[in-house]
Amino acid sequence: MDYLFEYLIFLAEVVTIVVAIIAVLSAIAAMGARRAQGSGGHLEVHKLNDSLDSLKDSVRRALLDPAVLKKQHKGEAKAAKQERKAGKKAPPKDAVADNNDAQPSSRRLFVVDFKGDIQANAVKHLRTEITAILTMATKSDEVLIRLESPGGSVHGYGLAASQLDRVHAHGVKLVAAVDKVAASGGYMMAVVADRILAAPFALIGSIGVVAQVPNVHRLLKKHDVDVEVLTAGKFKRTLTVLGENTEEGRKKFIEELEDVHTLFQDHVSTRRPGLDLEEVATGEAWYGQRALDKKLVDEISTSDEYLTRACGEGEVFHVRWVEHKKPIERLLGHVEGALGRVVERVTRNF
Repeated sequence: MDYLFEYLIFLAEVVTIVVAIIAVLSAIAAMGARRAQGSGGHLEVHKLNDSLDSLKDSVRRALLDPAVLKKQHKGEAKAAKQERKAGKKAPPKDAVADNNDAQPSSRRLFVVDFKGDIQANAVKHLRTEITAILTMATKSDEVLIRLESPGGSVHGYGLAASQLDRVHAHGVKLVAAVDKVAASGGYMMAVVADRILAAPFALIGSIGVVAQVPNVHRLLKKHDVDVEVLTAGKFKRTLTVLGENTEEGRKKFIEELEDVHTLFQDHVSTRRPGLDLEEVATGEAWYGQRALDKKLVDEISTSDEYLTRACGEGEVFHVRWVEHKKPIERLLGHVEGALGRVVERVTRNF
């Protein structure tokens, strides 16, 4: 028993140290972010059609006879010249009063990426990318988000979903492509899209809410350590790590979880009214075809397949905000992310 108590004390110390380290690193990162505001970042826009053409050309050079390849290049150059001539005959740009009324020569698809962690930190870049796209996107264009996230904090993913809602507000079609996972908060974002694509083994769903809080009060009490938890407001603090938890506080905590779950279900049902919530809002997640059968997604397809087709139909642009960071800030970011993953299982909202 003494060994068990010593181990539990050690475990409590480790948890306390980890939390303290995260707090310190968060403060340092916040200061670093304030220092970096002056340098900011920049927007990168790459035409994916050019990347695909480059890949295609590399394969052709390896497989085709030089004479045949030269003939193909001449034909393509002639076609490009004709397109340029046709473009010169188009009405001048200043004849268009509003970009939303403009009719681009071909379909345009704007691509953004979102790889979520427990705090949905990628939303700070997503909001800038969406803003940039909406300055040019018209109702004939489309936005594709390549989404990967197992979920995380309610407020973080709620904000991320709201950023995607801005695309709808501008009348632009939104498609979500899930190659690996869009669960819980990740699925909260995905359902905003007009259409959801999922790879055959992508993990989809987990419409539920979970939170776990370790409590070492009895261990501290055993060793005559008192912890005072002082609050103003009956339910300012429901469950704590160090203090004594009450049945009333526990009941209130569960009530709050149920309320968040209800809000989550309302969010999903509003955007995908065909879903049977009693069947899918159980906190479970399903792979590819199973998710399609339950109408959680609309099509089995990888983002690569979709983008390849899109490149054949029009122009495809990858939009990415790149933040300027000093080496020490990048290091702190990696450390903070690693520590965040350590405590991810300790407390989690989605």
